[in-house]
Amino acid sequence: MPKLLTGAEIVFKCLEDQKVNHIFGYPGGAVLPIYDELKNHPTIKHILVRHEQGAGHAAEGYARSSGKPGVVLVTSGPGATNVVTALTDAYMDSVPMVCISGQVPTHLIGTDAFQECDTTGITRPCTKHNWLVKDINELSDVIHEAFKVATTGRPGPVLVDIPKDIQFAKAKYKKPKKQKKLNGKSHNKFSANEIDQLINLINKAKKPIIYSGGGVINSGPKASEALRKFVEYTGFPITSTLQGLGAYPGDDNQFFRNARNAWNI
Repeated sequence: MPKLLTGAEIVFKCLEDQKVNHIFGYPGGAVLPIYDELKNHPTIKHILVRHEQGAGHAAEGYARSSGKPGVVLVTSGPGATNVVTALTDAYMDSVPMVCISGQVPTHLIGTDAFQECDTTGITRPCTKHNWLVKDINELSDVIHEAFKVATTGRPGPVLVDIPKDIQFAKAKYKKPKKQKKLNGKSHNKFSANEIDQLINLINKAKKPIIYSGGGVINSGPKASEALRKFVEYTGFPITSTLQGLGAYPGDDNQFFRNARNAWNI
């Protein structure tokens, strides 16, 4: 019979199976059971910050530089509300982030208990999805799903709110189900006919311009190299969104502010 694990233990088993090596956070009463379990998992390094907003922004930077989702651990009430700015920033910039927040015990939710707030309600507008876990048997599946949602499709932040009694409760741990990689190369192939249609549309454009974005940056150096070759081959002027700056050299003659002759203007 599989060993029963506490909610706190399940959280770290999920993080280990998701290949998480670093988490950013600040402890508080509603999340102490998870912090108490941290010492038993030496493969996961905790970065202690001085403010939850700093934890969120640090996790954003980690995600941008590593390509892995940033993980944040905060307490209930002010801990959760402090991280909202970072969640909003990650949502706007499509940065994968998983925020785990503590919550008051389930029987106190809705009673204006100490450091209680409607965390899922507050973060709904600034996350791809969020969950309030009220059943210990669902905790494993919810955390694994959170990582899937954060990293597939358009990346972004998610939040899992875990009441304190769920952190103490026990259940069987469930490993993540094997999922098809939705963002892999096999899902980004276009037929020769589709490519011909694209070329035809480009050839019909009277004043074509390349407008690159943050996806080029997030896709790594090879994407930036491909973008530069595309500009070179087409001769089109190029400009960029704020998040896409750096993918193409701003002092190049084809960059829009230097490319007035591209459209004979």
